Amino acid sequence: MPDTIQPCMVIDETISCSLRQCCSLCRINAQMIHEMIDEGIISPTGDSPRNWCFGASEIKRIQITLRLQQDLRVNLPGAALALELLEKLTALQGRSQNT
Repeated sequence: MPDTIQPCMVIDETISCSLRQCCSLCRINAQMIHEMIDEGIISPTGDSPRNWCFGASEIKRIQITLRLQQDLRVNLPGAALALELLEKLTALQGRSQNT
């Protein structure tokens, strides 16, 4: 059982956050956001950090990554792999329900 409880927040699917807002919302620093981008975990829109926009899907991926790190001690490459596998599993489950 983790020592701290990570609050859960329902996010509007149309949300768009700046880098600063994203850091505040997810309670992490900009360096961590840069590392997640470098690892391919998130892909904000915009041509520079000043113009980056993070949508609901990026916020969700950040939150999942933080939970993987906190609860399972998974590093960023491991989190990227876990997210990829979760997305493939979800896609397969969606296809099997449609057949």
